[in-house]
Amino acid sequence: MLKIAHDVIYNHQLKKNHRFPMIKYELIPEQLIMENTCIEDNFFKPGEISDKIILLTHHEFYYNKLINQTLNDREIRAIGFPMSNKLIKREKMIVQGTIECALNSIKYGISMNIAGGTHHAFSNRAEAFCILNDQAIAANFLIYNDYCKKILILDLDVHQGNGTAEIFRKNINVFTVSFHGEKNYPFRKEKSDYDHGFKDGTSDREYLNKIKYDIPRLVEKFEPDFIFYLSGVDIIENDKLGRLSVSINGCKERDRFVLDYCKTNNIPLQVSMGGGYSPILKDIIEAHANTFRLAQEIYF
Repeated sequence: MLKIAHDVIYNHQLKKNHRFPMIKYELIPEQLIMENTCIEDNFFKPGEISDKIILLTHHEFYYNKLINQTLNDREIRAIGFPMSNKLIKREKMIVQGTIECALNSIKYGISMNIAGGTHHAFSNRAEAFCILNDQAIAANFLIYNDYCKKILILDLDVHQGNGTAEIFRKNINVFTVSFHGEKNYPFRKEKSDYDHGFKDGTSDREYLNKIKYDIPRLVEKFEPDFIFYLSGVDIIENDKLGRLSVSINGCKERDRFVLDYCKTNNIPLQVSMGGGYSPILKDIIEAHANTFRLAQEIYF
């Protein structure tokens, strides 16, 4: 069965941020259930995460400032959200959701997190709506507990996974891959193990040809026994933070390729949703819902 972590405490204070359409986290499950792609049993509420697991990835000094609410004004501005205990609780639930998803992926082949993809969170600081790096923490959890030995993090959000790149810069057991907009945020890129920046306006053919050529080559070279996939839909043409011109169908074809490849090669796959900032809400929901539809079609 497809298992999907659903963050139920995103809360109304965050809906007010006009750049970050939080309502999508409520509407995606509703859409999937309404169209019979999923049933209630597909969704689970993550449990509590321990500080020890988080500290496998994030510096203790930063984490203590976060949970004690002692970040300075500059650090809070870099996040983009008003700080609160509720926000921190939500972030910890997202991370635990990705960890539990990863364990379900080992069991079922794939799992999904409605939220997650917080790839701008560095080991020692928060940035751009990202406070704790869910896939990085889950990757370290799997390795620390001997579930996996080699992990590939495939980041296809339109923004480079700069925090993830920094966290694993010297870790030979985790291979970081980021395909992103060359001129998009972050304007100072970190160095992933593999980076490719697309030019503004890149459309379906060029985008799909590139990832379909590079991803198998990178996977075959590194030989991971687990893949984390950040499936941001901010690559679509009308995304207000995107700058690329991939169609919704092109985005779906991207996801089909990644899921098919991992299923065919028996590599467990955890998927976090990442970005999606179209001014047309139905386009965000449709693009994200396609990923879940494909997971059901390909795996179950």
